[in-house]
Amino acid sequence: MSSTATSTSDTDLRRVGIHPDFWYPVARASSLKKGGLLPVMFAGEPVVLVRTESGSVFAVEDRCAHRQLPLHLGVVRGEQLQCGYHGWCYDGTGRLARIPYLADGGKMPAAARHVRHYPCREAYGLIFIFPGAPENAESSPLPAIPEWDSPEYRTMYFERTLKCHYTFMHENLMDMNHQFLHRSLMGSIQPVMLAYRTGPNWTEADYKFEGGSQHIGADFMVMGGKSETSPVERDYELMTIRTEYPHQGLTVWRAHSEVPVIRLWASYVPMDAEQRTNKSFGILMVRRPKAPLILSMAWPVIGYFARSVFEQDRMAVEAEQRAWDEQGADWNAEVSPVLLELRKVLGQNGVPIIPGQAKSAHAEERKPPLLRDASRGSGVR
Repeated sequence: MSSTATSTSDTDLRRVGIHPDFWYPVARASSLKKGGLLPVMFAGEPVVLVRTESGSVFAVEDRCAHRQLPLHLGVVRGEQLQCGYHGWCYDGTGRLARIPYLADGGKMPAAARHVRHYPCREAYGLIFIFPGAPENAESSPLPAIPEWDSPEYRTMYFERTLKCHYTFMHENLMDMNHQFLHRSLMGSIQPVMLAYRTGPNWTEADYKFEGGSQHIGADFMVMGGKSETSPVERDYELMTIRTEYPHQGLTVWRAHSEVPVIRLWASYVPMDAEQRTNKSFGILMVRRPKAPLILSMAWPVIGYFARSVFEQDRMAVEAEQRAWDEQGADWNAEVSPVLLELRKVLGQNGVPIIPGQAKSAHAEERKPPLLRDASRGSGVR
């Protein structure tokens, strides 16, 4: 972990930035076709995703090193990206490969040799980038989602832009005490926290639910499971919610079963430099029941139920962000022990948000040599 990680003694969590040295999803893989370009944002940094004509994917800064035109306005030429202004061509590492109007063998100008390259991978139907130090990408594993490619589960994707700091999302999902917000969907069901555990970069909590009736969508979501699953001594459905920095997961087991019936993986990716807007990516995996036709019939209901819950959560977290903006600080009076542990994890593993950081982080390395040398000599940064 970087030495710039924050302490939490007097830290306003909404001023803590997400740590860049992890893999983050930025788009659905299906949204980028061969020969296509897709602009995305990470914490104020514009990035363009490129799928070459062979189908490989790379990600570079969305600014041409020549005149700073967004590169997503260009075209894909074979395995290269060509700027739509003067036709400068970049390869998959962001290196300037060709300037079409220079004579063959002409010397490349010293002023602009490359644009920033982001390590990029496709997994779980998503495109991930590594926005931190590129040399750390290989040693940083992608998140593990073992149910994703299992034929025992059916998968649904969610992608939404929310006007709130990403930490509000972690708190919202971890805190099952807010089920009162969903009373129109969840009925009289009540969460009971059984235990929580925490470590340097993770927190998780176990819940069971008590009470009366619930929405038919919730019933459908836990109908999976098969007779051959190993029984356990538990006569209630168990839900575990885990933040393993920087991502989050939710797992549900039916009574007497040790095989997950629901698995939700979520990631909240800041878009703007102040990180007050995030794009949330979710993968919902529901275990197939013994009669597959039942799940096919219920799938639209499950989708409607999940989207409805999310919209109620959106209302709450965006209201929390507006309150923070109006008050100028985090006035939340939190009492939940698991939420207090979660806040420590998010604070200790994040980095400070420094005004202008996204603009200046890579500006020095991209300066033309003459400007770079001049700034060093004059003390200008």
